[in-house]
Amino acid sequence: MTEHKHENQQLWNEWSDDFQALWNANTVDGELPPAPSPFGSDGPGEPQPDILDSVAEKDYVELGCGGGQASVGTAELGAETVVGVDISGEQLQHARQLRDFYGVDAQFLKGDITNLPLPDDSFDVASSETVYQMIKHLGEAFREVHRVLRDGGIFVLSVPHPIHESLDVEKEIFERSYYDTGRREITINDDYEANLIAFDHTVADLHNSLVDAGFTVKRLLEPRHHQTTLDDRNDSDLPELLWKVPGSVRFWAVAE
Repeated sequence: MTEHKHENQQLWNEWSDDFQALWNANTVDGELPPAPSPFGSDGPGEPQPDILDSVAEKDYVELGCGGGQASVGTAELGAETVVGVDISGEQLQHARQLRDFYGVDAQFLKGDITNLPLPDDSFDVASSETVYQMIKHLGEAFREVHRVLRDGGIFVLSVPHPIHESLDVEKEIFERSYYDTGRREITINDDYEANLIAFDHTVADLHNSLVDAGFTVKRLLEPRHHQTTLDDRNDSDLPELLWKVPGSVRFWAVAE
């Protein structure tokens, strides 16, 4: 395992309990924790029914599944097989707990998304939320996704938008160049021994790496930051810049 992957694995093991607590912060006693699927009406971004009508009876894998929210939510929508893969054992413990809360059938595996512990041509659908910005070499990672998808398989990829990541939203200034795709170290908590290591690939790099790996990109979406969907702009304390730039970039791609 490379140094930056080891650092990220350690960080997620340290951060896991606190991070998953954020997901459950607004859970009312007696209600299940949230488990939004990218293919559901409450999922992030915008559903694309003209590309994928339904995940029912499909074989699905979540890449970098973390606490398993998308896996569990997609199982709830009727997927035939659901598998989540993540590098962090602590995150996977949360994923298995969430699965058991919902009583759905899903398998969670520890593994590196650039070297998936999965056989060729195993899935109809794959998705990933805010993971591939931690991958230095996109080509090998996207080829792995293509390998485990069947012909015509759908890959939904979302990462923080590189423009958003290059800004200081409070000061409304660029902290670094949009074209700076080198290693970036982010301190999540001074009490953690590890930091988050990110690589802010440009939108062109993401798109072209998907194409080079054998995908056809059908849709490219640029949703605003998710917090703006929760607040009234006129009454919000959020930085004004969050309404002016995309928070993420989202690709719907097909394996050819």
